[in-house]
Amino acid sequence: MSESEAFDDVKARRNAVVLALAQALYGAVTTAVVVTAGLVGSQLAPSPSLATLPMSMMIVGTALSTFPISIMMRRVGRRAGFITFALAGAIGGVIGLTGIMLQNFGLFLFGSFAIGLYQASASYYRFAAADLASPAFRPKAISWVMTGGIVSALIGTMMVMATVDLLAPVTFAGTWMTMTAISLAAALLLIMVDIPKPVATAIGTGRPLVEIATQPRYVVAAGTAMLAYGIMVLVMTATPVAMLGCGFSVQDSSWVIQWHALAMFVPSFFTGNLISRFGAERVAAAGMALLIGAAVSGLAGIRFENFALGLILLGLGWNFGFIGGTTLLTATYEAAERNKAQGLNDLLVFGTTALASLGAGTLLAYFGWNAVNYAVFPMVAIGLVLIGWLMTHQRKTAA
Repeated sequence: MSESEAFDDVKARRNAVVLALAQALYGAVTTAVVVTAGLVGSQLAPSPSLATLPMSMMIVGTALSTFPISIMMRRVGRRAGFITFALAGAIGGVIGLTGIMLQNFGLFLFGSFAIGLYQASASYYRFAAADLASPAFRPKAISWVMTGGIVSALIGTMMVMATVDLLAPVTFAGTWMTMTAISLAAALLLIMVDIPKPVATAIGTGRPLVEIATQPRYVVAAGTAMLAYGIMVLVMTATPVAMLGCGFSVQDSSWVIQWHALAMFVPSFFTGNLISRFGAERVAAAGMALLIGAAVSGLAGIRFENFALGLILLGLGWNFGFIGGTTLLTATYEAAERNKAQGLNDLLVFGTTALASLGAGTLLAYFGWNAVNYAVFPMVAIGLVLIGWLMTHQRKTAA
């Protein structure tokens, strides 16, 4: 952080609360997409292997827009960017609703893509909470924002169950109408974010992006976040469709996704403290171990409890891995380098998740549920090797 950008933990705490609420609303929308996208895709797609394509389109929208959004916010500020793309989420809800009503798969894909723009901007909430925070408060500020997902887990899945037949006989149309209203409410809430616009002199300054991105800590931070998020999306995207194929109802899959989402965000109450005590590297490694447990549960059977336990462990593993990676990343750049460093990280993360969501549909359609779970093991192995390499490198550097 530059000398001209002082720490302000009072303002950082206030921003973290607002952004946690915004995270809750955004998370409710994306939770609803997770539950409904594959099921609507199963109804509208011309091939079963394309059932998860709507979810993939949301993530593709996120991947393609993360870096441009970071550049935009460098020029107009965090608040303007957040509000603009919450409104994009509302537009996506309207387009998706229209696609469902008209039974038009292409429109539904486009609506999902637009919601991906909302997700891209929301991925910066955690970074925005850390912008003005002191190094001591920074991990907690990130965790505070992530706790908004606890509320979103409850709102999102309960909203799906309450609205699935709201506009009957068209299933899920009421859900997408409600998602639109929630996105509009988030845009209004984000007016309260108070982060100064970057000063003009900060634009274009700092080290080249290649130099930032080739630091060992940056490589491992981005790699850990990519793997944690990619594994989570791979298994999560396939789960509602797999459960439907195993004879479970929409309500059953909604409950599983709710417990999964709670597991993703409840640990945020203490993840920051764990990182402060044990270090981001060890917490991220613990997350990888939990992701292995998720795959083992999925391979153990196709009962409701197998899906539920697997998705709970998946959420816990994502929380430790992703927040651990995010915390590592915040130590790799100066204030003037923040937007490009964060933008590249999220481009890599959501590019990986786009591939994972596409792969989920293909693996599930052609090779089955077990193949989805087997795919977790090599990715976890890569993550553990990366973390171990960084810890070894840091010990050698300190010696």
